[in-house]
Amino acid sequence: MKFTPIEEKLKEKIKELTCLYEISKTISQANCVNSEILNNIIFSVKNAWRYESDAVVEIHVLDYKINTENNVEDTYFQVSPIYIAKKESGYIKVHYPTNKYTPDDFSEDEQTLLETIALEIGNFIEKYQTLERKALLRRTLERMDRLTLLGEMTAGIAHELNTPLGNILGLAELIKDQNTDPDIDSDISTIINSVIYSREIVKKLMYFSCEMPQQLQIQELKPIVSFALSFLKANFQKKEIKTQVHFADDRQTAKIDSVQLTQVLFNLLINAIYASPEKSTIKIDVKNDLEHIYLSITDEGTGVPEEIKPKIFDPFFTTKPTSDGCGLGLSVVHGIVKNHNGEITIKDNKPKGTIFKIKLPIS
Repeated sequence: MKFTPIEEKLKEKIKELTCLYEISKTISQANCVNSEILNNIIFSVKNAWRYESDAVVEIHVLDYKINTENNVEDTYFQVSPIYIAKKESGYIKVHYPTNKYTPDDFSEDEQTLLETIALEIGNFIEKYQTLERKALLRRTLERMDRLTLLGEMTAGIAHELNTPLGNILGLAELIKDQNTDPDIDSDISTIINSVIYSREIVKKLMYFSCEMPQQLQIQELKPIVSFALSFLKANFQKKEIKTQVHFADDRQTAKIDSVQLTQVLFNLLINAIYASPEKSTIKIDVKNDLEHIYLSITDEGTGVPEEIKPKIFDPFFTTKPTSDGCGLGLSVVHGIVKNHNGEITIKDNKPKGTIFKIKLPIS
């Protein structure tokens, strides 16, 4: 059956309207951006073109590249760019094979339709990117609220525990000095060591809650790093781990609390040693510009899985056995760095391992 020109034109308009309706329906029912949604869109586009059986639709946007057919070589095509937040982020194309068609087989109405579809796709993706950013911001604010509450709780707990722990330690040491029974002496030593360990946890809680008074002074960084390395020398030797230390400026100074920065180095280096295999290398690199110090600690260990990176600085989060840590070390590090108006980030070391990077203001 042969259509008249008017009937042919009406038929094409119906196909265009059907395409726009299907795309609008697909987008309205979607709760995310994925390959299935984009695949549904391009098949709706294919059905809207005049020679739909030979049309090949291709979309390339963000990390998605999807075609209705595999063969998109030796073709003529119509194309429309896809803009997301006013930035060109991809395109949508409709192809015809060159052995059957010419560029004249595309119509101006089809080009207008393609531009409308590209606009709809861009708006759709931008909408969900905005929703994802809002969701991320909301989760960040909720996490900050929890950390603030936890900081207040830990400060109170630390203050309450300090006095009884001090009493226990003092009396235990007094008993140990006056005792002559070897069996009791062993038990008292266990009590003293347990109290000292408990006080270290309390100290970390106070660091985490920012209750420790900060004493900022202009100081050289190299002696602080050297002290931390020398203090942990036995830990390095036990696993035969080498260290490589590089300072861009041996006399570099910054306004810091040396005790707190030493605590940061201890925690990061102990973690690096724990994660590193025997006979590997840990690198410490200190650089600077006019405004900031950049300190990085690089190990060749097992690395940090992507799924736990967002939680790595959370208090009481640990991948170690209970006997090896309480999950406060990196929380303390994060709190101290933030208290210095700095930043700490974690990234992968290639081919294996982890890099902790600290950025601190010089003044």
